[in-house]
Amino acid sequence: MQRLIVNSNLRARVIAFYLPQFHPIPENDKWWGKGFTEWTNVGKAKPLFEGHYQPKVPSDLGYYDLRVAETRKAQADMAREYGIEAFCYWHYWFGNAKQLLERPFQEVVKSGEPDFPFCLGWANQTWSGIWHGAPNRILIEQKYPGLDDYKAHFYSLLEAFKDERYMKINGKLVFLIYNPADLPSSKEFIEYWQELAKKENISEFYFIAHMSDNAKEYYCDRSVDNAPFTKLTKPVLTKNKFLKVFEYCELVQYLDEYVLKKDEYPLIIPNWDNTPRSESKGLVLKKSTPELFTKMVRNAIDKVQELYPTEERIIFLKAWNEWAEGNYMEPDLKYGHEYLKALKNALIKV
Repeated sequence: MQRLIVNSNLRARVIAFYLPQFHPIPENDKWWGKGFTEWTNVGKAKPLFEGHYQPKVPSDLGYYDLRVAETRKAQADMAREYGIEAFCYWHYWFGNAKQLLERPFQEVVKSGEPDFPFCLGWANQTWSGIWHGAPNRILIEQKYPGLDDYKAHFYSLLEAFKDERYMKINGKLVFLIYNPADLPSSKEFIEYWQELAKKENISEFYFIAHMSDNAKEYYCDRSVDNAPFTKLTKPVLTKNKFLKVFEYCELVQYLDEYVLKKDEYPLIIPNWDNTPRSESKGLVLKKSTPELFTKMVRNAIDKVQELYPTEERIIFLKAWNEWAEGNYMEPDLKYGHEYLKALKNALIKV
């Protein structure tokens, strides 16, 4: 039985993507240097044009380590306070039972804390050096060895699927696939996992395709766009010919005019700036404000209210803590809680 009742005081259900790369692992030590975490890139970022907001410095939660349970609880408490219903933890399974960055989520499951809903997003992509301007450098390859590996993948997560905190839609376990097109057969994977769920007497899965706007093509229940800002067409000129800069207001307008498909969920983004990772080869949205973000959120809410019943009024938030890509809701020194307040104010029924 699902323990979480949809908050009737809110106009939609918000799921925030959650990045676990805020603790050191041996692989990152090898690739990028001892002690590397997401903060390494965030802390050394520099402004690349006039008015460029860098570096971005966290305030309330500081430069945290996700191995610390108190940090994970503080994040959940803050998310809940401002109307976020669940975290979608990015999950890395590369095939042949190889995982990375699994520790924070595993500790959430085993400890029972924080008492906050969650689901999983399988980031099924090869890791390259693209974060550091070296896209041809393969760090670890995403592989699909076959049904035995799909089975091992399922059972590695069975404890989480049985957890009463695991988020459901229409009684089904929410599981997002970053790029279903990369699977040798999304149909085979999805049908096999549904078969295993039935065998283990757990709920069916509610599959969501991320890098797609066509859920049915990949046998998923819904889709959600990954990066709508890549469709912007009016770059702001800078002295650096490689750097792509756009006005955040253009993204707000694009999403306002975008017609959401019947099986699609909207994505909201407080900002985007991946120059801490990619430097001058990155993409920047400039002049984002809490007021413009409020407009984006309200537009997404109106669309899901028009299309879906209460249970399915889902909005994905990119993201809770993707600091090196400039899309985060956690407080920083410049805006504090203003983006969080903007989200909550838009969600509250009037």
